[in-house]
Amino acid sequence: MPSITLTHLKNLKHRGEKITMLTCYDAIFAHELSSAGVEMLLIGDTLGMILQGHDSTLPVTLADMVYHTACVRRGNNGGFIIADLSFMTFSSPEQALHSSAQLMQAGAQMVKLEGGEWLCETVRQLTRNGVPVCPHIGLTPQSVNVFGGFKVQGREQKQAEALIETAKKFEGAGAAMLLVEAVPPSLGKALSEAVTIPVIGIGAGPDTDGQVLVLHDMLGLSMTGRIPKFVRNFMKGQEDIQGAIKSYIAAVKDGIFPAPEHCYAE
Repeated sequence: MPSITLTHLKNLKHRGEKITMLTCYDAIFAHELSSAGVEMLLIGDTLGMILQGHDSTLPVTLADMVYHTACVRRGNNGGFIIADLSFMTFSSPEQALHSSAQLMQAGAQMVKLEGGEWLCETVRQLTRNGVPVCPHIGLTPQSVNVFGGFKVQGREQKQAEALIETAKKFEGAGAAMLLVEAVPPSLGKALSEAVTIPVIGIGAGPDTDGQVLVLHDMLGLSMTGRIPKFVRNFMKGQEDIQGAIKSYIAAVKDGIFPAPEHCYAE
């Protein structure tokens, strides 16, 4: 397919067409996903749990992220590549610039970082230096020890309002996209309406501009058997992985995923 650009993704939002994203960590899945039409490939620090067997994303190093970004780049067939800045690799704007340069040189077209509005100056610095940025708000797994576990965010009005304000500040600082995780559907919708940049949801309801899932979750693979509420197994009823990928794309584009059973209570 033609290479996906940031301009194309913004146009999808403005046309009201849902955007698809899946995590990806290697060349062969990069080829399969992008060839099937998945618009964005996310090299997530979830590789710490999925590939390395850790119980969180915290042990993942920048070298790990650079290696897997390069693998995805080599297999990619036109998808837009986003790579996570791993834990403690963006504690200052200067460190974020250094870390992002390595990811971009490995093949990323955008970096994703987790945190709140204190990162606005970092977003400005990265954007000024030609690095598109996607802040990750809501539940941020790198802060799991601060949250006291994987908990839904934004149920209280004050917290929801703060997240909306944070989203606006990130856009003002130059962010090109937002990812929001584990919030009630009404907040996912409000966040998408509050900014002009694409908002991608995971466990954020059906009204965000796009959806992302961890690839292995989408394929029904789990070492623990614990399946997040927002996950659907797209391998069910399919003969092969390519069928599951295409089923995911169709369900997101048609607005039937996530369904109510995949959403958190308000």
